[in-house]
Amino acid sequence: MDALIARADSIQPLSKRRKTSHTTSKAASSKGPSSKPQKPTTSDKTFSSVAKHTSIPKSLQDKHEIPEDARYKHITNKKLRTQLNQQSAQGARAKAFLQDAEMLLMDEAGGMEVEGELDRTWRIGQSEIVKVSGQEAAKGRKEYKLDGGPYRSRYTRNGRHLAIVGNKGHVATFDWQTGTMHSELQLQETCRDITFLQDHSYFAVAQKKYVFIYDRDGVELHCLKAHIEPTRLEFLPYHWLLATVGNAGYLKYQDTSTGQLLVEHRTKFGSCSAMTQNLHNAVIHLGHQNGCVTLWTPNLPHPAVQLLAHLGPVVSVTIDPSQGGRYMATAGRDGTVKVWDCRNWKGAVRDWTVRGGGDPELEWSQRGYLAVVSSGAINVYRPPSIHTPFNIRTPPPLYMTHPIPHRPLTSVRFAPFQDILTVGHSSGLSSVLVPGSGEPNFDSREADPFENRKARREREVKTLLDKIQPDLITIDPEMVGNLAPPSKLTTVTTFDGKPPADIPYARLPRMERLKVSGKLDETEDNSGGEDEGADPEAKAKAKEEREKRKMRGKGKSLNRYLRKQRKNVIDPSVIAIRKKIERQKEEKKREAEMSSAGITEQKKKPSALDRFKREK
Repeated sequence: MDALIARADSIQPLSKRRKTSHTTSKAASSKGPSSKPQKPTTSDKTFSSVAKHTSIPKSLQDKHEIPEDARYKHITNKKLRTQLNQQSAQGARAKAFLQDAEMLLMDEAGGMEVEGELDRTWRIGQSEIVKVSGQEAAKGRKEYKLDGGPYRSRYTRNGRHLAIVGNKGHVATFDWQTGTMHSELQLQETCRDITFLQDHSYFAVAQKKYVFIYDRDGVELHCLKAHIEPTRLEFLPYHWLLATVGNAGYLKYQDTSTGQLLVEHRTKFGSCSAMTQNLHNAVIHLGHQNGCVTLWTPNLPHPAVQLLAHLGPVVSVTIDPSQGGRYMATAGRDGTVKVWDCRNWKGAVRDWTVRGGGDPELEWSQRGYLAVVSSGAINVYRPPSIHTPFNIRTPPPLYMTHPIPHRPLTSVRFAPFQDILTVGHSSGLSSVLVPGSGEPNFDSREADPFENRKARREREVKTLLDKIQPDLITIDPEMVGNLAPPSKLTTVTTFDGKPPADIPYARLPRMERLKVSGKLDETEDNSGGEDEGADPEAKAKAKEEREKRKMRGKGKSLNRYLRKQRKNVIDPSVIAIRKKIERQKEEKKREAEMSSAGITEQKKKPSALDRFKREK
């Protein structure tokens, strides 16, 4: 075998010429003793033949250039500079690998298309969609008829399990694809919301007075008495935080890994019934009764952003996950739906009025489809028409609609990685098919719909070890881990006997800042006692300049008073002030003449009785 591999070494490109042992020895003998030593050649012909025809895989090559804006040449610390450059190189490498990995995404998002120009997709009903869909996809069209309504629903992150809660206390969790029931409870009290925690093993229920946590079998584990009268629940998966808001108007964060109540914020806006989280930066969005929408983080005692969105109470808030949390949609009791750009907050991108009555409910899918549920109907809009600014208050083109006779419609949820929309109402739940709304490609490291017990256990341990601290929750998560940009105005200066150094303009002393900006007054005394050995004439001149600067601004208040008193009536107080100003000018002039002539006037010591003398 070795002989065959060595013989294959003879196959080489025409541009290269094989060097024999004779030419090598001849070249070596022609060179003198001062020539550079040759690299030792290995005697293994197999290694030589294979090395010429192989290359390092792309995944092991480190040829990704660091962008110019990500270089850290201005940092003097060599160790820190090297560490930051390595992080930038890793980021560039990850972006390159992400582009290569997109070639593996074979599944594309579907959607409804029409043949003619006069046809519309919203005219297609659910019966026609179920007929043309696959057998597995058609299973998503279901009707759950229950008696404890109105109901609210919540899916797990992988979209496999579903939890429902009725207003009268009916709670159930199950695998909706296989129909396996995990638990079913009759709590016999008012329940307002439900959410899963890190997976389907635990879920939290917002009951009448407190928040309760149950396991998969329905066994009560904890009673969170610090969360009083909760109305909405949200779980932050990367931070392991359970966020609640209630009738008291307090936003509270509970660490589910340690059981500690992390922080509570007093919103000062009263009862709140609209709450959602931004999956991009883990910021909590709240909609209040006065029409305001506020953005909250655990490390700020006040809202990071406060926005007046509607003229009436805000009943629903949702964030678009397809655009990295850039767009927010809000619905008010006044029947209007508005789409906002979270990057500038300079007014709504688009707004329209919903037909009929009732409180509209909103939900954004993974592919950017917006579902608006109100007045007994489901309306779904496609992303390009929603994100395009439009000045006229008209609804965007409709993608799909489906009537639901059961009212009120209280909740709407898209199933992750599925083209399914679940709506909760007074008679149970209805699941309809929305083609193209779900993400067809999933990341098994984040959420795997097909994970088993072992994979779930490993993922739970890994996410717990990689838990992000709540102090890192910010509006712009890209700034975490970066250094502040270098100051544009830097100067080399020396003061206090220190060696020259590059100091930012904002940290310079006042005199240095004036010198750099060219506004320094050269007549100002900046020597600070350095002119002790100067001649008496220079000292007298400098003293005169200082006295002159001391008199700057004198009499301005009197002149301001005279300007205010300008009128045609002769006032004795105005005449007295004018005489006083003229007398001060005469005294200054006389003192200047006497100082120029060298005459020193013996000033009389002031007496305490001088204040009673009448002015002439």
